[in-house]
Amino acid sequence: MSSWNDYLARNGAKFDANAFQVDFGSPYANPNTLAGGCIAVPLLHLGLIQATGEEAGVFLHNLLSSDVAHLGADEAQWTSFNNAQGRMLANFLLWRGEDGYNLALAADLAPTLLKKLSMFVLRTKVKPAAAAPERALIGLAGPGANRVLKRASLAVPEADRRIAVTQGIRVIRLDPRLFVVDAGNDEAPAVFDALCGADATESGTSNWQLANIRSGLPLITAATQEAFVAQMVNYDLLGGVCFTKGCYPGQEVIARTQHIGKTKRRMFRIGFSSPAAGVAPGAPIFTPAFDLQSVGAIVNVAPLSNGCEALAVLRTECVAEAGEIHVGTPDGARAELLDLPYEVPL
Repeated sequence: MSSWNDYLARNGAKFDANAFQVDFGSPYANPNTLAGGCIAVPLLHLGLIQATGEEAGVFLHNLLSSDVAHLGADEAQWTSFNNAQGRMLANFLLWRGEDGYNLALAADLAPTLLKKLSMFVLRTKVKPAAAAPERALIGLAGPGANRVLKRASLAVPEADRRIAVTQGIRVIRLDPRLFVVDAGNDEAPAVFDALCGADATESGTSNWQLANIRSGLPLITAATQEAFVAQMVNYDLLGGVCFTKGCYPGQEVIARTQHIGKTKRRMFRIGFSSPAAGVAPGAPIFTPAFDLQSVGAIVNVAPLSNGCEALAVLRTECVAEAGEIHVGTPDGARAELLDLPYEVPL
């Protein structure tokens, strides 16, 4: 066990190795925890790949959907790696470190994606490799995140997808209430202690998932791999696609989808006010207007003690008509539409 995982175990963390989950007493997300102050979460559900070498930037620019060539040292990007049909094999948070580029993705996809990226190396001077166990990621979420970072003597980025560095520890701002801290594995316990000592509450994966769902930030996992084109999960709205760069895998389909002018399926936030069976990533969604024909699928889910919240890709016409939404089967658990912090075109 790594020094980071060993530290977490000593401090009461419970692990679900199959789901890459961690919790500190409850597997459920607690909205009240997010609303009040700040939570600190070990991001064990994320894998980390590093690309090093003098041509690492060119290599990633030619494979991913974002403009890696112009990524600054103090910037982060949302990006994706797609198959030839434009379907997402994985999505990443991408930033530059001291030794190259870092790509955070779903942990259950990291080994296979590393192999896929390595297949494209050929004569390029780049080396993709797993960053674990050298580095650890910690998430901060909540309205008090800025204050906690300052009290922990960590520099705070002033804009979304910007990075601030303090003695080699990188703080990445996703939005005003969401931050990722990138630290060395050996440093992570001290960083986590400092954050909790600065009034952050140690918390588990489900609360981080809830915070990301409420921010409209999707994570492609094994259950949804190759299910969605970038626009379906709003990656064009989140800055995860560059439409002026050259070719990359899936570029033709993604560009054609954009040029059509209207995406038939988009990602929305939905909620269930009571325990709901069958609500899991990849689960199909139905509406009465389309009878037995699925109109979308679940992307991510955060379980609550009395229900759950989720991100879901839906046919936009179903949302525009504000019809019933059922998950799993045509008469399965019924959901209601909830707000996102950005506008989704219908």
